[in-house]
Amino acid sequence: MKLKSLASYTMDGVRIGLTTVALLQFSIGAPMANAQTPDNSSKTTSPIKHLIVIIGENRSFDHVFATYEPKKGESVDNLLSKGIIKLDAKKNALPGPNFEKAHQVAAKDIGTTDAFLLNPPKSEFPNNQLPAPLVGGAKVSYVPNLCSASTPITACPDSLTLAMTAENGLDPAYYPDLLSGGTGLSSRTPDTRITDVTSLPAGPFQLTNSTTGGAFDYDAYAASPVHRFYQMWQQLNCGLDHSSFDNPSGCNAKLFSWVEVTVGAGTNGVTQPPLCSSDKAALPCFTTNYLPNTPGASLTGEGSTALGFYNVQQGDAPYFKSLADNYAMSDNFHQSVNGGTGANHIMLGHGDAIFFYDPSSKTPYVPPNGVEVDKGSPNQGVVSEVENPDPAAGTNNWYQEDGYGNGGYGSSASGGGSYSNCSDPSQPGVKEIVKYLKSLPEPIDPRCEAGKYYILNNYNPGYFGDGSNAYIDTTAGNTPFTVPPSSTPSIGDDLNAHKISWVYYGDQWDAYLGDKYQNNYYVAQGVVTDEYCNICNPFQYDTSIMAHADQRAAHLADTTDLYAAIDGLTLPAVSIVKPSGLVDGHPSSSKLDLFEGFVKKIVEAVEASPYKNDTAIFITFDEGGGYYDSGYVQPLDFFGDGTRIPFLVVGPHLKAGHISHNYADHVSILKFIERNWNLPPVTKRSRDNFPNPFSLDFISPYVPLNSPAISDLFDLFDFK
Repeated sequence: MKLKSLASYTMDGVRIGLTTVALLQFSIGAPMANAQTPDNSSKTTSPIKHLIVIIGENRSFDHVFATYEPKKGESVDNLLSKGIIKLDAKKNALPGPNFEKAHQVAAKDIGTTDAFLLNPPKSEFPNNQLPAPLVGGAKVSYVPNLCSASTPITACPDSLTLAMTAENGLDPAYYPDLLSGGTGLSSRTPDTRITDVTSLPAGPFQLTNSTTGGAFDYDAYAASPVHRFYQMWQQLNCGLDHSSFDNPSGCNAKLFSWVEVTVGAGTNGVTQPPLCSSDKAALPCFTTNYLPNTPGASLTGEGSTALGFYNVQQGDAPYFKSLADNYAMSDNFHQSVNGGTGANHIMLGHGDAIFFYDPSSKTPYVPPNGVEVDKGSPNQGVVSEVENPDPAAGTNNWYQEDGYGNGGYGSSASGGGSYSNCSDPSQPGVKEIVKYLKSLPEPIDPRCEAGKYYILNNYNPGYFGDGSNAYIDTTAGNTPFTVPPSSTPSIGDDLNAHKISWVYYGDQWDAYLGDKYQNNYYVAQGVVTDEYCNICNPFQYDTSIMAHADQRAAHLADTTDLYAAIDGLTLPAVSIVKPSGLVDGHPSSSKLDLFEGFVKKIVEAVEASPYKNDTAIFITFDEGGGYYDSGYVQPLDFFGDGTRIPFLVVGPHLKAGHISHNYADHVSILKFIERNWNLPPVTKRSRDNFPNPFSLDFISPYVPLNSPAISDLFDLFDFK
């Protein structure tokens, strides 16, 4: 879930700062600023002169590449190679001989006796079956049928035109996919499109089945699993009692389903829904799948959605498979923070987490907790912004305070725990993680500075796009769940200091500038168009960028400016690109094939230009979206790492089909930038100070022996 709420170019070795409007006016003689500013963008240590980083949403590596088979001479770590699944004669994925490695179990975390637990006592799910995965996502397509009821929407040219009006960031062949894929089913019920939905073995299952006459095809919208901070730590089930030679961290990912059905996507401070029982419940419990003292799969809204995966051998994810076959990818690239969109984009931009700081407060590091808002309004409420994942009394893992918060200014606001003071083990949830990190054979520093409350989930950034302070804005339509402006340095500051050109391209940025509260999301016939992601822009949290009009103009732009920069040969050295909510690949509000279409448009534009000879395109995701993954997870600090996510590289100097096993995460992208353009780490404490990993193949190529360590991604290339 996302809270709702210009370009710097190199031309003939000269840096030119242009606003979006000025770029459009270039041909009619608009003035150019900073024409003589020195530019070091071309001074690289490799033949790569331009880097484009494209970030999608919410897919783990196994979720996409579970059945991928590499080219001869390469190996891959996935469900198929491990024998967790096998393929029948028609390439349907079935439980394999090592299915037990991914076996999901239930647990017990009763609030009257226990605090938040990383490794709670275990038991089997009833009948050793998964709680049924439930329906979620769009029931019908986001683009309406403008033709007669008897005309399929995909055969309606007016609807297709409307789709092209709502989103300009797709390869033309993908626009019909905006008109299809609705579930057609009621949410929070078993997803009957999935084969054997109510009798799935307790482990990963193939999500799609269209090649066998089923109803769930690759073009379908789907439910979104939980992907919040404490939930994801708990799902990983880390403990030394199940560590091994090739899994020294002891994170075995056995609790993905249990966390989904006990707490799900967070409580926002509300009381647990009515308990599920086999004989009486407020909503159906699916009696073979319920657990005592839980609200039941139907009430958390997810079931075992997290265990679903695509099958590339039956045609799923065809474009990403072709990129893996013909370019290169990593099967050991991870989300850098346990949790969701906001925290991971912040880490991507800063190599670090950011924290609450209110300059006007006498206790600057303590966020509002139990504080009234809208005191003069009949809709006043109480916000509690400190996380408390300890289970409520008498419940099985229903967190006391967790979430993004409810409501905003001008309406009732409540709940919202998303900060933790991880320097203090007495704080809720902190003790378990810190105790685990210190228990490792080589203890890991939590890297939490004293007294600071770090943001762990999704709150709006401290600035609106126009540079105004969003934290102090109490206008109706804004939200108190906003991170104050941050002074934590970013890779943008590092690039600026060394005169390297860079731009963050956010799809629908221009629409957002005209509607900073994002109240006007629609064009004609109700089609969503302003789906700019404010929490995805790591620089929108930062005073050093957002408080200065020249910095905003130079470094923040729409994706329409990216296409113009490629076409006009004015691409900056470093480009970070974020699609809109319609095409970012999020399972409930977008689709993976739409993100493929977004990526394809950029890749083909670069390959048709002179940039194809010196440009690397990194394609990845913000996080795994809560989907299960079987890969090794290396603890780096209190914040993560989390599950593996896909990471593909397109460009020159690549061996076709190469798969890197070096351990990497989002901050590896910063390390690549720094090595390629001769930059220092962002700060003395940021993760880009970690060394490159050292491993031994006879132990495991996936496990760094010098932990904490992350790759700089240079091993993906052959510059010789």
